[in-house]
Amino acid sequence: MSLYEDWMKKAFSQEGRSIEAVWEEYLPKEQKIYEYILGEKVTKLEGTIAELAARFDMTAEMIVAFIDGLNASLEEPFDMETLAEDTKVCINIDFEKLYKLMIEYKAEHLSNLPQWDGIYDAETRKHFALEQKKSKTIVKGEKIGRNDPCPCGSGKKYKKCCGRNA
Repeated sequence: MSLYEDWMKKAFSQEGRSIEAVWEEYLPKEQKIYEYILGEKVTKLEGTIAELAARFDMTAEMIVAFIDGLNASLEEPFDMETLAEDTKVCINIDFEKLYKLMIEYKAEHLSNLPQWDGIYDAETRKHFALEQKKSKTIVKGEKIGRNDPCPCGSGKKYKKCCGRNA
């Protein structure tokens, strides 16, 4: 079983420890990594899964979960199923994508970290948040009535022109 499958089993099923206990252990450690990355303005994390786990005082499964959380913001996403303790990873962090991802996932405990102040001012973060929310908003086009003029410009009614086959 892969590290990713192990993590999914621990974090989302009722086997052994409670799900809440797993998340209570993981979330503060995840936040510490983000505080380090943002505070030090680290744009690249390198090493094996085991080395990163030791550096950040986490299990290998937790590091894989952290990478899974970052994966959507990476230029080259990882295949989570293939990650093992000896897998060498190079994580290139794009702060703009990361911030927007935190907004999308509604991870306010991470998107409101004070370390973001050293990277983006409040106005820029507000702009990114609005941009992210707008990107997920569905805008319906104007509905054309049967008796309205056809949008193709023929001068005919829609029902007699382009709407005939619709």
